[in-house]
Amino acid sequence: MDDPLPDLTAELRTITAMPRVPFDGPRRWWGGPLDVEGLALASVAAAASAAAALTGHRLGVRADLVAGAFGSIRHTRIDGRKPEGFAPLSGFFPTSDGWLRTHANYPHHAAVLERLYGATDAAALAEALAGVVAADAEHDIVAAGGAAARVRTAQEWRGSEPARAVDGSPWIEFDIEERAGTEPQVPASGGLAGVRVLDLTRVIAGPTATQLLAQLGADVLRVDPPGLPELIDMHVDRNAGKRTSLLDAHNRAHSAVIDDLVSHADVVVTGYRPGALARLGLDAGTLRERRADLVVAEFSAWGFDDPWAGRRGFDSIVQAATGVADAYRHDDGTPGALPVQALDYATGFGIAAAVCALLNRRARTRRGGSARMSLARTAHLLLDQPSATGALSPTPTPVIRRLDSPYGPLELAAPAVTRDGAALDHAAAPDDYGTAEPRFLNQEVALG
Repeated sequence: MDDPLPDLTAELRTITAMPRVPFDGPRRWWGGPLDVEGLALASVAAAASAAAALTGHRLGVRADLVAGAFGSIRHTRIDGRKPEGFAPLSGFFPTSDGWLRTHANYPHHAAVLERLYGATDAAALAEALAGVVAADAEHDIVAAGGAAARVRTAQEWRGSEPARAVDGSPWIEFDIEERAGTEPQVPASGGLAGVRVLDLTRVIAGPTATQLLAQLGADVLRVDPPGLPELIDMHVDRNAGKRTSLLDAHNRAHSAVIDDLVSHADVVVTGYRPGALARLGLDAGTLRERRADLVVAEFSAWGFDDPWAGRRGFDSIVQAATGVADAYRHDDGTPGALPVQALDYATGFGIAAAVCALLNRRARTRRGGSARMSLARTAHLLLDQPSATGALSPTPTPVIRRLDSPYGPLELAAPAVTRDGAALDHAAAPDDYGTAEPRFLNQEVALG
């Protein structure tokens, strides 16, 4: 290894012992001004170490698996078809005084741009934004329920109030339950088999965390709102090994089902904007008040207590706001992007690490706890790392797994961690989205 990996285990070591995990492969392959490989390898190593401490399995990190996992959407094939990339209204657009990054992959976010600017394609949006001040466009899009960010330098971002609220906080913030709970189901050195995970996340970071938990044996049930379904390509890429149900938390009968799922869960992972789930009683504080032994992991784009906490955000939007896109500018001045959506994936593996650490502690103490992460904090971590200086290797060839599914034959990148030195298989293919019964395995259905 040419350069040491960043140490992302400091907070985790306060919760549980963290064994060293073996690493194999090159240290650098994507290149660029920031140490994206270091962030990727270190986040997977943190998850592998925390999971090894919990399960007793010999887990490790291999560069080809990490490169494949962080670039998974590029390697996914659905009945021979490549997944769709960014939608036409997603991207960088010049304004009268700078650049704006938009995210419109989801129809309701694209509708905001269409409504504000009358644009149904990239050319029309570019023409409309060319005469608009970037800060005004950001404000208007966010206020209307869309997702956008003005491209800032890292220095400009660090001087802002939202950045100061995130700066200096740990990568993973833990809140430990001191009250004893009921007898846990997880032995200190047992696997994740039998661990029930309620997944209330979407897109990449949260589903990455819960997918790794499923790959290690957990029973993961993902619940999405029927009014905002996941993109099918993203479902296929991020939900292998899970089952998916559609429930409307605003519907009284469906809310009762979700409450029943919480009562049977060992872990709840949430990834919606702070405040959105609190209004439904699904925030960490309320959940842990109900269940002293419950493990809860929350993440958001911008943090939880800063002025932007309730703002919509995606990896690409956070890159633009925090200075990452500026660091990757092209020779013509156009902002750039990381080689992969590393903020999402690294945060996802951090969430998986936090869950495993808290489960390990619960097995010893019968006490639950919660963890918080944000994409913005992961961006700060990346920006603050020294540049990697070792030789650049060719991008490792990913390991591809082939599975049959309701969508036809699939090709998916293999899981990011090794067991006994070998690449893992996916626990199962992604299910037919939203059709699973809303229950954990061996649990009675609560719908009446």
